[in-house]
Amino acid sequence: MKTRLLHDTSEDITEAAHIIKEGGLVAFPTETVYGLGADALNADAVEKIYEAKGRPSDNPTIVHISAESDMHRLTTSVTDDMKVLMRRFWPGPMTMICPRKETVPDVTTGNLDTVGIRMPSNPIARELIFRSGCPIAAPSANLSGRPSPTTAQHVIDDLDGRIDAIIQSEPCEVGIESTVIDMTGEIPMILRPGIITQEQFEEALGRSILLDPTLNRPPRPGDDIHPKAPGMKYKHYAPKAEMIIFQGSRENVAAAIDAERMEREELGQRVSVIEFNEEEEKIAAHEIFARLREADKEDADVILAAALPQKGVGFSVMNRMLRSAGFNVRNV
Repeated sequence: MKTRLLHDTSEDITEAAHIIKEGGLVAFPTETVYGLGADALNADAVEKIYEAKGRPSDNPTIVHISAESDMHRLTTSVTDDMKVLMRRFWPGPMTMICPRKETVPDVTTGNLDTVGIRMPSNPIARELIFRSGCPIAAPSANLSGRPSPTTAQHVIDDLDGRIDAIIQSEPCEVGIESTVIDMTGEIPMILRPGIITQEQFEEALGRSILLDPTLNRPPRPGDDIHPKAPGMKYKHYAPKAEMIIFQGSRENVAAAIDAERMEREELGQRVSVIEFNEEEEKIAAHEIFARLREADKEDADVILAAALPQKGVGFSVMNRMLRSAGFNVRNV
C-alpha cells in the first residue's frame, strides 16, 4: 500500500474525509497525539486499525466527535455530570467512558458495553470528523506498544505503507493522550491520567472523584487486566532500548544517573538521559514521547530517566514513563 502524504489544507482534508467515508484509514493531528482514524460505525474499517497497528483486540479505541449532538449516536445516556464536564472541558483532551449504543460495533469498543468518546480541540481533527459525516475511531497513530506519535514524521516512521493517508501538520500541542474518565459508575473514575487532572475534575463537579487504583504501580494478583481504556496495559509506550527510572531526591537521582551512565559507557553502550525540572511538568508532557523516539533513532542501548513528582500533570507523565520502562524503577 502506498500511503498518501496530505497537508492540512481544505482540499486535502476533504480528500482525507473521502477516504474515511470509503472505509479507509487516515492519520490526523489532534491536540494530544496523532490519531489513526476510521469510521467508528464501520466494523470492517475499524478492524483495519487493529491490523495496521498490530493492536490487541481487547484494547478499545476512542471515538472522536465534532459536536456534542454526536453523543446521541454513540451512547444511551448523557447524565448531568457528563454535561458539566462537556461544558468545561470540550473541545479538549478529555475522553468520557459512557454506556454504548448497539449501533457501535464490538470491534470499536474492544467488546465492551461502554464506549470512550471525546471532542478534540484541534481544528483540523474536528473539520475532518465533520466532513467525514461520521464519528471517527482513533487510537494513537503508531505501531502498538511504541511511544505515541506527536509529529507527522513519527507516524511516517511507524505506519508508512500500512495506511491510506497521513495529514501532515504541526507537532501536537499537549504531547500525551487525553485524560480518560469513566462516567458509568456512581462516582466518576480516572482510568488514564492526562493534562486535565483529578483536581480540575473535582473542581468542575464540586465533589471528589476516584483514581483507578492500578495506576502508576506494577500489576498485582487480582488486578482486572481487561482494559476499559487505552494505555492500561502493563508495558506500553515502550522504546526499543532498556529504560530505567531513578526515583529519589534530586541530588541522589542526578548522582545515580551519572554513575550509571559512566558505567554503561565504559561497557561500550549508547546511553540516553531524560531529565526534566520538577516545575516543567507540562514541558515533560509535551516532550516525553519525542524524547523516547529520539533515543531509538540514536540506537540507544539504555535510557536513564529521572522521575517527576507524582502530582498534577507530573502524575500523568509518570504514568507514561512507568509503562514505557515496564515499571523498571530504582529508588536512590
